[in-house]
Amino acid sequence: MKLELGADELLSTTRSVRKRLDLERAVGEEVLRECLMLALQAPTGSLRQDWHFVVSTDREQCHEVGLIYQQVWKSMVTDDYLSSSVSHQGTEGDQESWLNMMGSARHLAEVFPDVPAIFVPCISGRLDGADAMTQAVKWGSIIQAAWSFMLAARERGLGTCWTTVHLQREREVAEVLGIPYDEVQQVALSPIAYTDGTNFRPGRRKPDSKFVHINGW
Repeated sequence: MKLELGADELLSTTRSVRKRLDLERAVGEEVLRECLMLALQAPTGSLRQDWHFVVSTDREQCHEVGLIYQQVWKSMVTDDYLSSSVSHQGTEGDQESWLNMMGSARHLAEVFPDVPAIFVPCISGRLDGADAMTQAVKWGSIIQAAWSFMLAARERGLGTCWTTVHLQREREVAEVLGIPYDEVQQVALSPIAYTDGTNFRPGRRKPDSKFVHINGW
């Protein structure tokens, strides 16, 4: 079932979903294939399509990958890290927003082993030592495609969240999912689950005056 969201609403309400994932409801292969077919329509540098998309609805695989994610996240984001980092987040409002986000991220780490499906966008070849242009083409293509997947998922009532901390143990995740590590580089890891409710609001953002430059810097 589609939510029939308008383009502006879809773009402004596709959030990083961490706390509102339905961990019990299965995610079928058919709906994932619909999202993947739309992802394949994303722009790709020189029409290379040198990307791969690994999805899994196998609960054992999802659990193993989720445990790796959980272990890496908890080793990185300690109480000491939180207390030392919050003071660098700007205003009191910015600090509160950041702490709320980190609390949400902690929740995702705790439940990640129980998500019903996962999505791992990848690129052909490894970018270790690649020049800036090569990297721009590769990253620019796969990230647009992955975002298209996430937008398509949102339209179908699914929640996703772009994460990368598992890359510290990328080889282990590759072994779980059968990804040829020496030939294929993982870019991100996203949980996939139906959401508890489908109403999402635009996220809190700083004013555009801080970032937008018209007719020059």
